[in-house]
Amino acid sequence: MTTKPDPLLDTLRACVGAPFVLAPDAPPPELEPYERDWRGRQRGRARAVVRPGSSAEVAAVVRACAAAGAAIVPQGGNTGLVLGGVPDSSGTEVLLCTRRLNRIRALDVANHSLTLEAGCVLQTAQQAAAEAGLWLPLSLASEGSCTIGGNLATNAGGTQVLRFGNARDLCLGLEVVCPDGAIWHGLSGLRKDNTGYDLRHLYIGSEGTLGIITAATLKLQPQPAAQGCAWVGVPSLPAALELLALAQRTLGPGLSGFELMGQLALQLVAQHLPALRPPLWPDWPYCVLIELSESADSETQMQARLQSLLQSALQQGCAGDAVLAESLAQAQRLWHVRESIPLAQAQEGLNAKHDISLPISRIPAFCAEAEALLAQTLPGARLVNFGHLGDGNLHFNVQCPAGADAAAFLRLHEARINALVFDCVQRHGGSISAEHGIGTLRAATLPRYKDAQALALMRQIKQALDPQGLLNPGRVLARPLPDNPPP
Repeated sequence: MTTKPDPLLDTLRACVGAPFVLAPDAPPPELEPYERDWRGRQRGRARAVVRPGSSAEVAAVVRACAAAGAAIVPQGGNTGLVLGGVPDSSGTEVLLCTRRLNRIRALDVANHSLTLEAGCVLQTAQQAAAEAGLWLPLSLASEGSCTIGGNLATNAGGTQVLRFGNARDLCLGLEVVCPDGAIWHGLSGLRKDNTGYDLRHLYIGSEGTLGIITAATLKLQPQPAAQGCAWVGVPSLPAALELLALAQRTLGPGLSGFELMGQLALQLVAQHLPALRPPLWPDWPYCVLIELSESADSETQMQARLQSLLQSALQQGCAGDAVLAESLAQAQRLWHVRESIPLAQAQEGLNAKHDISLPISRIPAFCAEAEALLAQTLPGARLVNFGHLGDGNLHFNVQCPAGADAAAFLRLHEARINALVFDCVQRHGGSISAEHGIGTLRAATLPRYKDAQALALMRQIKQALDPQGLLNPGRVLARPLPDNPPP
């Protein structure tokens, strides 16, 4: 049986060059990196994988797909956690990979701005800023493989949000290919431009459903003259909040990181990555990683300020013990422990991930309630709780009981776990997604927790900008049910 030729493939080859189009009959090792999400939860099937090398080529691909009525799934580094950047199993979606759009277009030192293409890896952008004596304060565990376009499309967070905000707060301008193939040239380096609707904020966080980001201008900061880091054992979550308030009063705006790590999260690091044995583990139920960054202080001044904070925390009982990094290498090692938690958890097996945000004041009450409900509903299930306490973002993940089959546990219980956690989040005034986005993983769940009018407005925007519904369909906004479903 021969496969019917697909004329769209020939058109795409004409747009970007034949070597940069993978047909569905390409060898599996070539297709798998694009069709499978990095957690291994979904393997889709693309009508084609196309890799344009310029914004003009992206526009040509979008026009070709629009003419053929073919849906497009944009993909950057494929490091997302909500199945928003991999094709479904229909074989009808064209996967558009932006990784060949990897050029740095301009670095304006006086303006503290960097203009680069969407396929640039975050770490490459950080290095470019550093070589100019500047700093891009967007830091993620996946920074060696995630891309700037993906960071902006999902409004990525990371470890510096406490001081510098999410990815949207670091973006001054965008270049975007619209669903009809037109290009919006919005690469402004301006901090102020009050000339109408701020379109960049419409595209940032839209997960490729309204347009395809092809380039961005990012805001840079001066390189810190000194950085200090402390690892602190705390007796409880309320104590961690007391320590946060004390750190904010003592360190002021220089406080750039405040990360929480539960005991089981650190246990998994110690178990699966023994070279990274966490300090003070397992003596305390939680540990906190504090970072201070300043552009004026010396290392000696920095250490003195952290020492003062730790002494006050010990006296007030919101800290039980502490380790102060005495060098940059020690600080990097502490951060490496924190950033290795997702890897250690993955080695332990599949888990139910929850990327939630809450008012900081509500975190202890939420955790107490959710933990009690989980223990009552699923005895033996293990809670891996860690995250960016300073900005209210927890990764509240549930692992199967020790020794159980993780995949079977998720098949049986994931829906119930999600409902339990998300209902509890809603009762405490939080959000079911802090930084990972919605994708397809949470699209069907979103209407239960999102304001109905907000969803209606989102659908109106989608319809206005993408009337054919061809950009990342079914992501963020679930596909509507047919008017007359079959019996």
